[in-house]
Amino acid sequence: MTIPVLIVGGGPVGLTASLLLSRLGIRSLLVERHPGTAIHPKARGINARTMEIFHQQGVEADIRKAGLPPSRTGFIVWAKTLAGEEIERRVPWRSSARLAEVTPVPACLCAQDYLEPVLRRSAEQQPLAELRFNTELGAFEQDERGVVATLTDSVTGKTEQVVAQYMIAADGAQSRVRKALGIGMQGEKDVYDSVNVLLEADLSPWTRDRPAALYFIENEELRGTFLTINAHDRWGFLVNSLKSQGYTAADFTPERSTQLIRKAAGVPDLPVKVLGVAPWVASAHVAERYRDDRVFLAGDAAHEMPPTGGFGMNTGIQDVHNLCWKLAAVLEGTAATGLLDTYHDERQPLGKAITEQSLINAISMGRLQKTRQTASARPEYLNEQGMIFGANYSSAAVLSDGSPPPAIANPVTDYTPTGRPGGRAPHVWVKNQDGARTSSIDLLGNGFVLMTGTGGAAWVDAARALDVTAIEVGAGDYATADGDWHETYGIADSGAVLVRPDGYVGWRSADGTGDPARALSGALNAIHGRG
Repeated sequence: MTIPVLIVGGGPVGLTASLLLSRLGIRSLLVERHPGTAIHPKARGINARTMEIFHQQGVEADIRKAGLPPSRTGFIVWAKTLAGEEIERRVPWRSSARLAEVTPVPACLCAQDYLEPVLRRSAEQQPLAELRFNTELGAFEQDERGVVATLTDSVTGKTEQVVAQYMIAADGAQSRVRKALGIGMQGEKDVYDSVNVLLEADLSPWTRDRPAALYFIENEELRGTFLTINAHDRWGFLVNSLKSQGYTAADFTPERSTQLIRKAAGVPDLPVKVLGVAPWVASAHVAERYRDDRVFLAGDAAHEMPPTGGFGMNTGIQDVHNLCWKLAAVLEGTAATGLLDTYHDERQPLGKAITEQSLINAISMGRLQKTRQTASARPEYLNEQGMIFGANYSSAAVLSDGSPPPAIANPVTDYTPTGRPGGRAPHVWVKNQDGARTSSIDLLGNGFVLMTGTGGAAWVDAARALDVTAIEVGAGDYATADGDWHETYGIADSGAVLVRPDGYVGWRSADGTGDPARALSGALNAIHGRG
């Protein structure tokens, strides 16, 4: 069997890669060694940038239906017990009305065991995708044909050899692909140990009037966290830093887990049903390289970070959003293979930065120690709009226009929308000819998009001649709704911005030029690595 792209791993990252490649017109085969999708909640928070991706791929509504409405997750609460004294309550930026200034697509809380079936159904509906569960990757090697891999059906024991032109390793923190390639990790390994308990209990008497995504329990005897799953009878209970609190993973029998849950709730006779216990160890390290010839690491295979802030799954999904359009361009022959080097150049530095900040969050919350002076977290925690929207790529696939980056006081919390090359194309409202308001996010998709003003007719002609979608803001199909499009994107009425398929600005001309066709063609050639 031959296939353009082999995806190893059927979690959120692998499933998203399958969906993205299909939408880009590329066949793929996904293999997952487990029999089905996740059975534990694991990751839960989907940040607004990731939801923008799902929105553009047509699965946002199904994910929101599977998850919780924002009204059920508006707070973060610290308390001595769930039924006892409240210590602090916050409304994080991600849940506040201020988010609408940056994006029309809100964040979503959808537990991983609810999310994965949605992504799987959508991926399997694509005619270019094949998904095989109960299938494990064995030995593989790279040669002139591509990646030659042996797959084994764990039910029948049957083996098969496939040849893929490229392979995406989304096989988790213990990635066998990464280890087989000898790719090392940079950072700190095993920074603290934890256990997740999945349970059924009616906690609504203590949560109904203060709906929160997280309830941190802090008292002299116990530190743990209630994790909202369905906001009714299904919850997670997390205990961090087991050793520092005098526990081992083996201590968490169903009986012992029930005792701790009742103590954390402050309700000695609370009916509790323990559904599962999953110990894990948090690390904060990143792969030294994301690419090895025809193999690319993504998700936890490329970066493992503490969950404090909820960046792990989101970073992985955004990894493959960056990678898949580049693979498609190379496979279709519109880009040189050098474009694929920009995946590491753009995503690995960002992976490092996000991992470092996630660890700082964990330290501020006392994850690495038994006791601490305050029961809270640093102000940046869950207010990381700069990390979510402010990524700025520097690579051969970004053509600098010489403009300085915006002045940012705190790159973790602060975000300034800008059309400067390397940044996410910012959200602005525009109106169509009928007066209906649309976000610029809705104008972007799987291909390159050129955006220009009313004086950019020559840009539009040049774009259409190159089979690039062109949008005149203020003329043609769209007129500005808020009057700030030119200022936000940093161009005059005759200027233009070229947005890549992943929604990042690749090139900008602040004003017009004497030869738009040559300028735009040169920009596309340079981004695609064609000189």
